Amino acid sequence: MKKFFLSLLCLGFVVLSCNKNDDDPILEEEVIEVPEEEVPVVVDIEVQNFFWQTLNLYYFWQGDVPDLADDRFDTQAGYEEFLTANPEPVDFLENKLLFSEDRFTFYSDDYTDLVNNSAGVSKSNGLQFGLSLIGDTDDVFGYVEYIIKNSDASNKDIKRGEVFTGVNGTNLNRTNYIDLLFGDNDTYTLNMAEIVNNTISPINKEVTLTKQEGLREDPIFATEVITSGDKKIGYFMYNQFVSGSEDAMNAVFADFISQGVTDLVLDLRYNLGGRGSTATILASLIKGTSTSDLLFRTIYNAKLQAEFDSSLTDNYFVSTTGAFDGNSNAALNTLNLSQVYIIATSSSASASELVMVGLEPYINVVHIGSTTVGKNQGSVLFVDDPEGGNVYDETRVNNINPNVQWGLQPIISRVENSAGFSDYADGLIPDIELDEDITNLGVLGDANEPLLARAIQEITGIGAKRNFDVIIPARVISSSKLHDPRNATLLLNNSVPTSKFSLTQKK
Repeated sequence: MKKFFLSLLCLGFVVLSCNKNDDDPILEEEVIEVPEEEVPVVVDIEVQNFFWQTLNLYYFWQGDVPDLADDRFDTQAGYEEFLTANPEPVDFLENKLLFSEDRFTFYSDDYTDLVNNSAGVSKSNGLQFGLSLIGDTDDVFGYVEYIIKNSDASNKDIKRGEVFTGVNGTNLNRTNYIDLLFGDNDTYTLNMAEIVNNTISPINKEVTLTKQEGLREDPIFATEVITSGDKKIGYFMYNQFVSGSEDAMNAVFADFISQGVTDLVLDLRYNLGGRGSTATILASLIKGTSTSDLLFRTIYNAKLQAEFDSSLTDNYFVSTTGAFDGNSNAALNTLNLSQVYIIATSSSASASELVMVGLEPYINVVHIGSTTVGKNQGSVLFVDDPEGGNVYDETRVNNINPNVQWGLQPIISRVENSAGFSDYADGLIPDIELDEDITNLGVLGDANEPLLARAIQEITGIGAKRNFDVIIPARVISSSKLHDPRNATLLLNNSVPTSKFSLTQKK
């Protein structure tokens, strides 16, 4: 690869840095030569340059994408001509640069959207819901999974388990649900429904909700200590691996210890992942703080792997909440368990799966629920900050190219546990299979909620005769957490209920 390509984005990663070379070519724009009588067309290629430079260095499948090859271009002019020939950034990214098997790379033309999302901050009305198909039709209905505290929805007459079939008087279907629920309208009215005898019917109830800017969700949704027989069972529902939640998690586990908890049910059923270092702390709170035990290893593309030693690839259990950010140094209140019960579903991914897989070589992990998404890969947020290696750093926001406000979060690594296991791209299969039942979702954290009740039964052996039959399984085509329609493919494999659970609609 020619020197001028390397100089555009110096080799580095998080802990590495690079210096600007004053001889670097300027790629702000390219003028297409046209006949004199025609007006020149100016093509801005700064975004395309940012995409190519970032993926050429960091992308996990860099070696599998011909247009990202180090020797793809012989001259600077040839490189710029390639960028100019692809004037639409999204088409360029998706059709030229992304590997065909990549399901999880995502992006935004405003990087702050991705920053806020990773911090659990969004523009939201606080209603978290799943969307499913009505029988074998293209009609769609929604069901409430939970409601974010201190949100608009928390002050309205709507709760977990309720269903809706329309928005603003229009019935939902595969074609319109994105515009109706995730469009530009900040306020909409849900047309509620009910399910009786396998038939979903509209009812005389409407709920109007308004999205608010900057709604911050507490990732710790529910904690309980449940006494059953001679067991003290800690229940911990965690909905996103968010930086800054580590001390709060540690306090929950301190309370579990003070109450004599003997067993733990970790509920990750709606947790699509987040920060890997936070997952490391949670795993350490469960298993123990032996810092010589490997939790997981990251594997990068050949170019980066050759540059990194084990200190940048191997991730061990930790002993304090400040093991990564240094903002706190509290000792972890670990339960030192030899077994953990984890509720995980088709809405559990990434860091959730990492905790499960990372713990398995050390303790018995009992997975209750359904097959998970299967994201055995890691990603990092990049912005157009060449002097910082393009890795997003909140202390360098003033260095981001003002002309390129895009954020790109590509897959840069694959993860494996200490036993070398990483083969779960098709999801983690449950030890005890039990779908959420839309007709009986129960109350999260209540001992009678079906998935928690099944975990308690497994722990205590009490209630063996309880019936856990599922009438309408929660098989989603999308959800409020996957409001970007491209990401609906994460869950689409479980989208169509079998004929045994055929749901019909009463008009």
